[in-house]
Amino acid sequence: MAHLEVQNIVKTFSTRSGVAFARALDGVSFDVEKGEIIALIGPSGCGKTTCLRIIMGLETASSGQVRVAGRAVSGCGYDRGMVFQHAELLPWRNTLSNVGYGLEMKGVREPELSKASSHYLELVGLGHAARRRPHQLSGGMKQRAGIARALAIDPEVLLMDEPFGALDSQTRETLHGELLSIHGKTGKTIIIVTHDLDEAVMLADRVIVMQKGAVSEIVPIEIGRDRQDMRAVRTSAEYSKKRTLIWEALHDHETQAA
Repeated sequence: MAHLEVQNIVKTFSTRSGVAFARALDGVSFDVEKGEIIALIGPSGCGKTTCLRIIMGLETASSGQVRVAGRAVSGCGYDRGMVFQHAELLPWRNTLSNVGYGLEMKGVREPELSKASSHYLELVGLGHAARRRPHQLSGGMKQRAGIARALAIDPEVLLMDEPFGALDSQTRETLHGELLSIHGKTGKTIIIVTHDLDEAVMLADRVIVMQKGAVSEIVPIEIGRDRQDMRAVRTSAEYSKKRTLIWEALHDHETQAA
């Protein structure tokens, strides 16, 4: 049994009167093994984020099922944590308190609350910024805090919706390395939505290409988990080969449509 199972998910949007007007997902199925990093990639509007939100429990599928560790998903739960495109930190809380917010909702109280929050702040390299408010953090620091907040509840699966898309290229590459380091320390199962080909190949064990609400191709990435030397990875034959395969999978569909 896979750690996470997405089974024939269909999502149809309807008017208030019940008339269907758009199908966002059309029978999406894939499995994710424990400790795997999966990237969902595809053009805007192909259903990537909708799929992620259904896995999180923020949206309900019209049909189909999502299972985590054998349990059917029926709404949000602490077995899944989500990192959004923008960290959305609470402006009246400092960094430590923001990281601990999910733990508070989970019922964790002092002194365990501060201890756990501090641990995950240190994990993402923000121990020095514990008392800063969000307006005192850079964009990259805010995203690190968002990752720490999601990890603090100790989820089975970490879901990431274009978490580095709004950052400059240098900060984005730095956080790629840090995410791989965090994965090495925690072994979390991760699903990341991205538009960035290089990001998908750099981070993922498998890349799932989506087109028009369906899975069109699944590409395994056999670079290995130790990817801290970004230059060596980017110049490897495997990196170039798999990037080209994914690019072709995305553009062949556009050519056929044209």
